[in-house]
Amino acid sequence: MSSIEPVESRAKRKAGGRTKRMPREVRERQMLDAAVEVFARRGYNAASMDEIAELAGASKPLVYLYLNSKEDLFSACIRREAEALLAAVRGATVPDAPADRRLWCGLLAFFAHTAEHPAGWAVLSCQARTHGEPFALVVAGLRQQIVDLVTRLIAETARSAAPAVPLAPHEAAGLAHAVVGAAESLAGWANSGADTGPSEKATAETLMNVVWVGLDNLMNGRRWTCAARP
Repeated sequence: MSSIEPVESRAKRKAGGRTKRMPREVRERQMLDAAVEVFARRGYNAASMDEIAELAGASKPLVYLYLNSKEDLFSACIRREAEALLAAVRGATVPDAPADRRLWCGLLAFFAHTAEHPAGWAVLSCQARTHGEPFALVVAGLRQQIVDLVTRLIAETARSAAPAVPLAPHEAAGLAHAVVGAAESLAGWANSGADTGPSEKATAETLMNVVWVGLDNLMNGRRWTCAARP
């Protein structure tokens, strides 16, 4: 998260006796940084545009000029945080690495990003989902893209480890949904604020072990069935 400068000389700087305007993209980034912090702390309904403007070191009219409305500002925050999380996960899954290594790196990147951006994760995982359309649709789209990526990695891992025992497409997709759901829950737990919480590496290892043991059993024909139970 970028640092937020203090007030209106905060928006203008003296250079060689002339007033230097802050570039629009820098100002917008500061506004979005401030908005993410306030939305995460207060929630959408209770968040105040006055507080967001003050934290960003800008006037409230300037915030409205750049980002139109509170709803548009919240939407911009969600899109930015969603794109950043997806980019972190995709960037970690190096194409030439073995599939299981890419899955591990993707999980580690997910937990590292959510740990480094707790306010952004709070906006995505809690605030956006509780306010319906159009906010929830953005988060649903992000989730589906991550599910698609994990589905592909699970299928590739299974094919490379046991080509003679194919994993059915619905099994790979089901496992991917389970992994992403577990990752979301674990990220909430790991970022709960407790000082003794696990590191992102430990959290990723926890989930990777569950996934890997399950895949290993499937690829070796060890399947649980209700018929096997008494």
